[in-house]
Amino acid sequence: MSFSDSESSSHGGDYKFFRQISRDRLLHEMLGSTKTGDSKAWKILIMDRVTVKVMSQSCKMADITDQGISLVEELFKRREPMPGMDAIYFIQPSKENIVMFLSDMSGREPLYRKAFIFFSSTIPKELVNHIKSDSSVLPRIGALREMNMEYFPIDNQGFLTDHEQALETLYADDAENSRHFNICLNMMATRIATVFASLKELPFVRYRAAKSTASRDLVPSKLAAAIWDCISKYKAIPNFPQTETCELLIVDRSVDQIAPIIHEWTYDAMCHDLLDMEGNKYVIEVPSKTGGPPEKKEIVLEDHDPVWLELRHTHIADASERLHEKMTNFASKNKAAQMRSRDGSELSTRDLQKIVQALPQYGEQVDKLSTHVELAGKINRIIRDTGLRDLGQLEQDLVFGDAGAKDVINFLRTNQDTNPENKLRLLMIYATVYPEKFEGDKGVKLMQLARLSPVDMKVISNMQLIAGSPENKAKSGSFSLKFDAGKTKQANRKDRSGEEETWQLFRFYPMIEELLEKLVKGDLSKSDYLCMNQSSHKEESEARTGSVRKSSAPTAVPERKATPHSMRSRRTATWARPQSSDDGYSSDSVLKSASTDFKKLGQRIFVFIIGGATRSELRVCHKLTSSLRREVVLGSTSFDDPPQYITKLKLLSEKDIQGAPAQPFKPQYW
Repeated sequence: MSFSDSESSSHGGDYKFFRQISRDRLLHEMLGSTKTGDSKAWKILIMDRVTVKVMSQSCKMADITDQGISLVEELFKRREPMPGMDAIYFIQPSKENIVMFLSDMSGREPLYRKAFIFFSSTIPKELVNHIKSDSSVLPRIGALREMNMEYFPIDNQGFLTDHEQALETLYADDAENSRHFNICLNMMATRIATVFASLKELPFVRYRAAKSTASRDLVPSKLAAAIWDCISKYKAIPNFPQTETCELLIVDRSVDQIAPIIHEWTYDAMCHDLLDMEGNKYVIEVPSKTGGPPEKKEIVLEDHDPVWLELRHTHIADASERLHEKMTNFASKNKAAQMRSRDGSELSTRDLQKIVQALPQYGEQVDKLSTHVELAGKINRIIRDTGLRDLGQLEQDLVFGDAGAKDVINFLRTNQDTNPENKLRLLMIYATVYPEKFEGDKGVKLMQLARLSPVDMKVISNMQLIAGSPENKAKSGSFSLKFDAGKTKQANRKDRSGEEETWQLFRFYPMIEELLEKLVKGDLSKSDYLCMNQSSHKEESEARTGSVRKSSAPTAVPERKATPHSMRSRRTATWARPQSSDDGYSSDSVLKSASTDFKKLGQRIFVFIIGGATRSELRVCHKLTSSLRREVVLGSTSFDDPPQYITKLKLLSEKDIQGAPAQPFKPQYW
């Protein structure tokens, strides 16, 4: 199998971020490469259920059409014969897919004139021989190559392996006795390995070490071994690096059980936590332009929206302020902006929105800006109506050791009408910091006080399944942590307060931020995090310090002083506000500006979280890319908001895990 030298290689030239490389390879290296000789005419693109997700997460239909594709079809659906056209197959290298391909192209009357076949991962030799054995098909093959792209980019710096049930499959009771255990791990490893094949990166593979022989405790090490086995085979591919070029850190949810459940106060997290969103889509009612009843409008929060890119990782209060400023700037371009409200006070954001909507010259910009005003306004109303600020304050006080049992009990007694899910999330955080408060019948009393059902409380006991062995808990930041045992209040992480001002309720940080900084500084515990590579100390040291491509040195991570009473420090919003225009539309996308700012970055850092990643962890990867001057890419089995994660925890104690309905992975654009 050939492995073409990608024009979008991460080594040399202008720096391209993870998702951009994936997009370029699909459009130019795969689709574009078929425009040769007599094959420059329109073509048909045929994909299976997995590769269509890969494509849809990186490219829009317009991008594909620009590459000469007139029709996109699914491999296992009935298709009309088009013997005068060429077809491009982007498929997994499975026996079923090969049989279907041969059925299409063999015999006297094939469905298409010529076929260009691209596989999403390594194809076994026996399947190659199966193709070669059909003499009628061979002359009709224009290309037969491995693209090695079987991952799903969900962000400029994030990807999934599409294993929604990984938590249940790998960590449930008796999970190791299920045939799905090894199937899940091996498929996960294959898909992660294609990330490195696609980017032509050879990583140092580090993983959380097991502290016991329990199967669930061994998951990171088993995955690391499987990934290393896949990547080792890539060394035989032309132009693949022979020495390490990046870092891969493999962890599971045991390193941080608070990040998936605590209220994260960014605009992005609030949208997905508080609004009834379906993936990245939300439906709102807007006034009819004809004066009729309100109309329903579907909102898609995506990277092509510069306002979304600017605001998604900012505090919801900051986002609301910036939106008001943008509305004010828009309105000031029209004489109607001189209007005042009836009582003489300044116009509200809603008033400004009405004025701006009357400015026809801005069209789409006004429409999108008005949409974000609607979303932020609804979020702020929910926060106010549900008293979420008080709950959020208590959550973070628990995490940083500023609150204890009395505070939790007092909150539950005086806020009986709080949403049951929010009370459960509070108790999950409480159990992580104060596990002894759930021993014996103490947990039952808390359940009664919170008016939660035994099914809800089962979630808390199931956190133990992820926490791992007793030896592992104290170091992982998971279920049974006991910091500052001599004090009446305990902390789950250090209060890393800095000198800069920050928004209220914005001090929480996920543990991967601390782990990645330690990795870069060389302070990551070698006993807690092992490395698969048999490399010299010198090579390992160079990779850890992030030797910059084209010899540019990375920015060092400054030491921070920790307060005496805690074990981890508070993080303030240290990244600068984006350089934004009046309206958020006069500059190109963040992708373009990022490539300008980061023309010279150090070696990439990949972190893969088994069991689901969170929006706070994705936010941290963007933040660290700027502060470390190294692109940090987050990978995971799934991307979970708190309700999804809680549902998965409930399933850990179900008898028939595989019988539980899986949440389908939905392509972002199609």
